[in-house]
Amino acid sequence: MNATVDLPDSETLKRRRARRNVLLLALCQALYMSGTSLVLTVTALAGASLTPHQLLATLPLSLQFIATMATTIPASMLMRRFGRRAGFALGAAIGIAGGVISALALLWGNFVLFCIGGVMFGILNGFAVFYRFAAADTADPAFRAKAISLVMAGGVVASFIGPNLARFGADAISGPVYAGSFAALAVVHLVALLLLTMIDIPRPTTAERAASGAPWATILRRPAFLVAMFAAVAGYASMNLVMTATPLAMVGHHHPFDHAATVIQWHVFAMFAPSFFTGHLIARFGVHGVIMAGALLILACVGINLSGTEFGHYVTSLVLLGVGWNFMFIGATTLLTTTHDAAEKAKVQGLNEFVIFTAVALASLASGAVQHELGWIFVNLVVAPLVLAALAAVLWLRLRPTP
Repeated sequence: MNATVDLPDSETLKRRRARRNVLLLALCQALYMSGTSLVLTVTALAGASLTPHQLLATLPLSLQFIATMATTIPASMLMRRFGRRAGFALGAAIGIAGGVISALALLWGNFVLFCIGGVMFGILNGFAVFYRFAAADTADPAFRAKAISLVMAGGVVASFIGPNLARFGADAISGPVYAGSFAALAVVHLVALLLLTMIDIPRPTTAERAASGAPWATILRRPAFLVAMFAAVAGYASMNLVMTATPLAMVGHHHPFDHAATVIQWHVFAMFAPSFFTGHLIARFGVHGVIMAGALLILACVGINLSGTEFGHYVTSLVLLGVGWNFMFIGATTLLTTTHDAAEKAKVQGLNEFVIFTAVALASLASGAVQHELGWIFVNLVVAPLVLAALAAVLWLRLRPTP
């Protein structure tokens, strides 16, 4: 008697592939964010050791932001032609080269070469920011928000690995401090490159590569697209502005540096820990509700910052800021995926990332100057109207009659 074996149907296989891809993308996101955390921890200190002009110490970081802005749209178009896996692999390879070049720059005492390493990390970022969209590509609509959220949860690991890897690597190579940190960074991106070989995301078909979708004039008239992009910009720029200014404000209010480091660590944890359930909240309460909840949390952060400057004020407000950013950013990403078809995906997502990271770069560059010249209260007063405008835009979209 022959036994029959029930083979999984095509939909079951697709779901399994989507979940496997999400797991691998979450691991890659964790490695990418760990590397980013390491870079943010040591780059300015390493730059200061290479140049006598301390005003240039943050130039490698500034060049990194600029390179990220310049890369997002070309990276998206390249992945449209050659596929997500090829694009991510190229980004990881550039990250490996950036780690090696930065380590050599420190060993050789070459500031220009160190700046080149910063540019390469920026190019890597321009590819890696699309990890969450890759998860959305492979998931069915019911799983899409959870897939995006779970990939972003990789940042929880990064909040612990990155700073510790920086400390471990600092003394790993005899000679200049931090050369070992950047060598370790090259290894991190090598591991990511190996994981990427196991991801199963089909390349775009010839028809998909040939199609261009609706013209820009049509896309830019879509209310949901504009609101999604504005919500992401408002959440990310506000978070970056307050987060960057917080250590300066705390030191200015006579808190020890250890307290500032503790506040930032809890903030980074709060940015990514909610990702384990943000997708479920979107499925339960809707994407508009979650974005608005995030905006309200950031406004609560502003209120606490305006009410006092004790350690408890800072740590509470920065935790709320992290959770608020998470809800706004993941919610906006999920909303954006509903505003375009497959043919428009590359240009819509590329423009979205370009606009977001242009705003983030400007916020990062302006934060220190605003805090120094105008003070902590003004930093928070700048944030409030931007977040209120995003809240109003999302509420308008939610209440707007469906055409």
